[in-house]
Amino acid sequence: MLEIVHFILGPVKTNCYLIADPETGEAVVIDPGWDGKSVVLEAKRRGWRIGSIWLTHAHFDHLGGAADVADQTDPPPPVALHPDDYPLWRAQGGAPQFGVRIDPGPEPTIDLQPGQILRVGENVLEVRHAPGHTRGHVVFYCASAGVCFCGDVIFEGGIGRTDLPGGDYQALINSIRTQILTLPPETRLLPGHGPETTVEVEARTNPFLT
Repeated sequence: MLEIVHFILGPVKTNCYLIADPETGEAVVIDPGWDGKSVVLEAKRRGWRIGSIWLTHAHFDHLGGAADVADQTDPPPPVALHPDDYPLWRAQGGAPQFGVRIDPGPEPTIDLQPGQILRVGENVLEVRHAPGHTRGHVVFYCASAGVCFCGDVIFEGGIGRTDLPGGDYQALINSIRTQILTLPPETRLLPGHGPETTVEVEARTNPFLT
């Protein structure tokens, strides 16, 4: 069983997900965008152990709380990121462009690759490379739970922006068609911003895809 706790964090209301296997207490933080202390406190309240931080991509609003998570966790959890987004991570996720300074937290040490299998207790998640919003954007798909943590690839009725460095509109549309719309229609899409949706709803109604 995969348990999911949803947080809305930071100045641009980024969705952060604390996921865990409640049977083993093993947990992972996906996209700690801000205020990582609140995520750690919730994990401790539930008796969960945060074993790693997974980043869908390296924009500052998705990793701005990673330092807090690391500082509040013993031992500090390793960070997972696709190598194509390492340059963006080293540039503070583009934060200076918006007049913001952040501590990006621990340097990533887990290189995410297409088709890679990650585990949270007994739960298996597949890494899918979905560039376009950034070069190294990935999504995390858990078939047994019927859920995809899709970052800023696709939103309810929208898609990720492509006007920032590393953005590519055609690459993003291709990623949506090959990595998102190929999932079972009932799959829940948990995006980086805004409400959740499903593959079926977006395939049918998303104006960027019809």
